[in-house]
Amino acid sequence: MTDRTPYHHGDLRNALVGAAAELAEQGGPDAVTVRAAARIAGVTPTAAYRHFSGHEDLLLAAKERSLASMETAMRKRLARLPDAPDPAQAAVNRLEAIGRGYVDFALSEPGLFRTAFCSDPAKQSDPQQSDPKQSGAQDFGPPGGAHGMLRSGIDELLALDFFRPDQRDGVEVAAWALVHGLSFLLLDGPFSRLPAKAKAHMLDQALDAFLSSLWNSRKSLLDG
Repeated sequence: MTDRTPYHHGDLRNALVGAAAELAEQGGPDAVTVRAAARIAGVTPTAAYRHFSGHEDLLLAAKERSLASMETAMRKRLARLPDAPDPAQAAVNRLEAIGRGYVDFALSEPGLFRTAFCSDPAKQSDPQQSDPKQSGAQDFGPPGGAHGMLRSGIDELLALDFFRPDQRDGVEVAAWALVHGLSFLLLDGPFSRLPAKAKAHMLDQALDAFLSSLWNSRKSLLDG
């Protein structure tokens, strides 16, 4: 759930961002408009345009707020983890919690999740602004966001010999593809009509298969 900042004189921009996030929570990126955000904030669209150049600018702010909400939810899940018997198990538990937090946020906050990962509005309006060398990872938020947490979890496993250094990027892509792809399969894809219990079981199976492969890889490396 997003926290909307009440409008106070001199703080209209924050109020509009909060309103945009509220619209995103309710209806995804398509619901975010300057006019609707201004109505929620209790101001005229003209006043809103003093802080945002247009729809794309406001949607980008809603996207950033949605990504921040996702990271907060994932970190709360990490904070609830119990102690593990050893560093290796602790690292695996953290990566599992990150993965579960990623998918759980998608299912519990579909509007925010869709907004967090909607196409960059600036690139949509002007494709020439897109730099092929920078596209991709930047669309998934700042370095400390959800993808950054996933990267950190992968690096932690690398330091504990779960895979070779030359395998690191492939493991990251596989982990990212698992949680991001499964999120959309369960949210908007062929599995979207499954009951909640079946979706939870599918997530359990996918994470178990991925984490088991990491344990097997570590055993092979340590056994030489």
